[in-house]
Amino acid sequence: MNIEHTVDYQVRATLFSMARMYNLKAQEYGITQGIGYVLIIIPREGIPATSIAPIMGMGSSSLSRLLKGMEKNGYIFRKTSKKDKRVSNVFLTQEGVKLRRKTKNLVVKFNERIAEKIAPEELLIFNKVSSEIRNQIDNDIKSHLKKDK
Repeated sequence: MNIEHTVDYQVRATLFSMARMYNLKAQEYGITQGIGYVLIIIPREGIPATSIAPIMGMGSSSLSRLLKGMEKNGYIFRKTSKKDKRVSNVFLTQEGVKLRRKTKNLVVKFNERIAEKIAPEELLIFNKVSSEIRNQIDNDIKSHLKKDK
């Protein structure tokens, strides 16, 4: 088996290439790719901090450090939920909104360049295949966790 023909290799190589590209571009704004993704994830009405980690694929302690840094830099602020005092919601500051616009524009432009090279029906297939890969990964994780119990 040629490792370069495996799903694992293709996904990992693509992910690292994209991360490298986005980190280089994010540096121009004085942020990291991770900060850029968090800025994009946070909606205008805010989001519970605990909802961000699963979306980002991060552990809660890593996310906590990232959010603390973002708060310190003035990109976000937190408010305790009125409905549940145990929940902390995260919102963008004015500076965060500005950075979000720039970051989102980078993602949109990248996707436009991809769309110029790949037909819409091929992108639909890519999305379906990617979804199936994630589903298989989730199933494998669940199966593994059942064995550990």
